[in-house]
Amino acid sequence: MTAKILVAEDDESLTSFLQPMLKRAGFQVVIARDGEEALALAAAEGPDLVVLDVRMPKRDGWEVCRELRKRERYIPIIMLTVLGETVEKVKGLSIGADHYLTKPFDPHELIAQIEATLRTVHESRGAARPHRLVFDRLEIDLEKRRVWVGGQEVQLTPTEFNLLRFLAERPGQVFGRETLLDKVWGWDVAVDSRVVDKNIAELRRKLEPNPSVPQYILTVRGVGYQFRERPPLSPPGWGGGRGRR
Repeated sequence: MTAKILVAEDDESLTSFLQPMLKRAGFQVVIARDGEEALALAAAEGPDLVVLDVRMPKRDGWEVCRELRKRERYIPIIMLTVLGETVEKVKGLSIGADHYLTKPFDPHELIAQIEATLRTVHESRGAARPHRLVFDRLEIDLEKRRVWVGGQEVQLTPTEFNLLRFLAERPGQVFGRETLLDKVWGWDVAVDSRVVDKNIAELRRKLEPNPSVPQYILTVRGVGYQFRERPPLSPPGWGGGRGRR
């Protein structure tokens, strides 16, 4: 089935170029000219992915991204920005974007990023894979991309979820930082290995009863990280839900 892409961008010169290019690449394309229209079309059209510009009238890309992440259906988001500061890119990822591109960008890079992002989502929803992973009090819904600890939902960023899923689907296997960068962040995001450590620390803060003594995601000194093959039973009286936002 042909994937439907919602492009939320108020620059008509850019959309007039992107729309036929994406159609030639085999996608259905829907165009939104402002943030309010983007939210309305996301609900009405059910796109498979949103290409979202940061600077738009009525509601900017940050607001649209946050609103989409409140909805039940998970839609991957690629943000477009003219801002070159790393802090702005990190902000986009932290509020729910899956990836970002800085303008001006190579259109072939956008197509490659769309295809890679859709492939990741489709793989996570594959029929051959389990619908949920359960480890004592930790429950991961692979299709809806939701996580619960002790019955209470925990909000993860897309990157945090992807990292958790990659490790939890391979319990007992040890992965170095470079491997995790390649498998979770991909070739299109220029980050160093410290971002792995930061995301692991955030996952522990949100999921672990005691982040300093992790029960799920373990450090293998001098190598990297692994998801514990058989996490121990939770401590008596621990209700979970740490790190809810």
